Amino acid sequence: MSTFCRHNRFLADCPICSKGTVLESGVRRSRRKPSSGAVRKGPAERGSTPAFSGPYVAGPARRDEEDALYLIRLERVPGGVRIGEWRGSALVPRAPVLAAEELADLVTRSGEALQPRDAAKLTAALETAADPAAGGAAGVSHGRSGDFKEELRVEGLEGGQLRVARWVQRPATGWELQDAPPMLPAARYAEALADAARRGLIAAAPSRATPSL
Repeated sequence: MSTFCRHNRFLADCPICSKGTVLESGVRRSRRKPSSGAVRKGPAERGSTPAFSGPYVAGPARRDEEDALYLIRLERVPGGVRIGEWRGSALVPRAPVLAAEELADLVTRSGEALQPRDAAKLTAALETAADPAAGGAAGVSHGRSGDFKEELRVEGLEGGQLRVARWVQRPATGWELQDAPPMLPAARYAEALADAARRGLIAAAPSRATPSL
């Protein structure tokens, strides 16, 4: 029996002439075998998608307890504003915590990154007069997330630190912290900042005096 078929191929390699014979399974196996140059990478081997970064203003670079550098950015993103912690080119997936003075400084300089009307809303919010009778440990902007209540909070922590974060109220568990950089319209930030200023948690950063010649 000839090892070549009428299609001028080895009989075992021809998908037509080997069909229905004991050689057919061998052809199918050989066709399924991936080439050495087409190795698929698993999820762990694929590069992660970089976080979107728009125009921003940033606070001073700091080091954490592990001596790693990080900074806080206030930036313009599609649909609004985001305040988040960055380490190198990576956005840290948690709600940012920073000093009240640093947050006020970012808001004061927000015109370098945001649309003029959005920056004006934020800076005007810091001018809200403090009310000695106002209590509470957080400035709040109320909203809704589907069927749940939702709030953007500028929360007072120990040592004059503030956390800027979203909270969602679920029927079964109550209020839950959304531990991620909040990304919301500028108007929501303005509401939370104005309420925080009214409660004495934050104030407008002092203007930087121009040095005399």
